[in-house]
Amino acid sequence: MRPSPLSPNPSEFARQLGLRVPVIQAPMAGGITTPELVAAVSRAGALGSLAGGMLAPAVLREHIAAIRALGCRDFSVNLFVVDEPQASAPAVRAALQRLDAHFTALGVTAKVPERFCESTELQLDVLIETPVPLASFAFGMLDRAQVAELHRVGTRVVGTATTVAEAVAWADAGADAVCAQGLEAGGHRGGFVANLGHEQLGTLALVPQIRAAVGVPVIAAGGIMNGAGIAAVLALGASAAQLGTAFLCCDEAGTHPLWKRKLLEEPALETCLTVAFSGRPARGLRNRFMDEMAPFAGEIPPYPIQNALTAPLRARAGQVGDADHMSLWAGQAHALVRGAPAAQIVRQLVAEASVAAKAAADTCAAWA
Repeated sequence: MRPSPLSPNPSEFARQLGLRVPVIQAPMAGGITTPELVAAVSRAGALGSLAGGMLAPAVLREHIAAIRALGCRDFSVNLFVVDEPQASAPAVRAALQRLDAHFTALGVTAKVPERFCESTELQLDVLIETPVPLASFAFGMLDRAQVAELHRVGTRVVGTATTVAEAVAWADAGADAVCAQGLEAGGHRGGFVANLGHEQLGTLALVPQIRAAVGVPVIAAGGIMNGAGIAAVLALGASAAQLGTAFLCCDEAGTHPLWKRKLLEEPALETCLTVAFSGRPARGLRNRFMDEMAPFAGEIPPYPIQNALTAPLRARAGQVGDADHMSLWAGQAHALVRGAPAAQIVRQLVAEASVAAKAAADTCAAWA
């Protein structure tokens, strides 16, 4: 049976999802969103999200079980909608040649993986067999039949959009809500278009346009780091705010220690969009690998090919603490990051949002 339609009213939206506050922890792949992080955020009254897009089906099942074993009932799972690519051997060889100097520097052996990504179909099977309250999707579209199948087992569906057209497509497919992800967001943007040349909208421009175009709740994401940002997007019509970078340095996150240290101790570091690591635009702390690969941006194979080819390089860089070859994803407002237990961060966000909303209301009242 399809779950009841979600209300665009923030307080009602949160209640329907079992939340005390309209805050969602973004699904961040690469081992960052551990079951402990997801559970801690949800137990604090917000919504924890598991990044399942890069997990093998068996591991995805294990992580969902681990979250439930931690006493968490309300949470979300995010998957990537990606087809296994048919990569030509010459293109893969050329991509490996471009990476050769970097592999050599870290003592990594270049090789072509058995597969470039996990099967979305098999991951979806896990969600059908082990239903979760909410499932969100990025990088592509589910069809109406797939959305209906998730509804059949009681799972609500959220589609990620970086343009109004993408949001409308998700609403037409039956999605219960749309996550409007602005240019400021850290890591990969979840829309369908992977070309850096397309128009890139910021969160404050994107949210009200999507809100006006679709009849489902809108979740705002991108550049939101504190309660003032949450209050701002709620004022624009969002039903909830999704924060990723804000949770990177919390105690329960699986973020690499060097990554955490850079975020906490070097707030002036520049971020930039790059396709160097994965073949899709992603925002992270600028480093040498990004700079040296920038001239080849138009030749880099698309996701998931490049992502799979650089995986050994990134793994080795993490082992030896080489920040110049790590994908240190972070949003534009990363200077506002803080290190604390996840529950404390949620409490701080709620308190700040209340203060910001009251200050805005008082200011407007003074003008009346």
